[in-house]
Amino acid sequence: MKSLYTERLLLRPWKKTDSKDLYEYAKSDLVGPNAGWPIHESEEKSKEIIEMFIKNDDTYAIELISEKKVIGSIGLHDRKPDKTLSSLNQKEIGYVLNPKFWGQGFIPEAVKCLLDYGFNNLNLDLIWCGHYDFNNRSKRVIEKCGFNFSFKRTEKLVLLDNKEVTELYYNIFKEDFMK
Repeated sequence: MKSLYTERLLLRPWKKTDSKDLYEYAKSDLVGPNAGWPIHESEEKSKEIIEMFIKNDDTYAIELISEKKVIGSIGLHDRKPDKTLSSLNQKEIGYVLNPKFWGQGFIPEAVKCLLDYGFNNLNLDLIWCGHYDFNNRSKRVIEKCGFNFSFKRTEKLVLLDNKEVTELYYNIFKEDFMK
């Protein structure tokens, strides 16, 4: 993964030494359940997740440059929510942010960076983003970043004891982003 810079952020590969920063926000019930995963019960769990991030090589640490601190994560994942569009070169963006840093525009800044990178460097045709119907913060980010509503469906979250949720999917095509 290539590190990417915005005005305030460094999107970079995860390091094992990031576990303290990850645990700081992953232990909050405001974060994981809104993204479909359980809260971290210990820094050891955060270390395991970082090892998975490193192995999968599709999730960036969001580092606040001014503080040299990881404040969230963002990924470009190999997912195709709409099978009728499966022939297109596409990925899905997913993100979380430490609640201490909410409301400062960090996630829209990171999403726009990944949109630019995905369309201009990875030559993607389409990028998806989704949120659960109860996660209005993610909905606002998605709308701010220019995604268009596509569809919704009910899913069961395996990591949260098969909790049934409604997920709303949005996308943006390369030609719409490049306008």
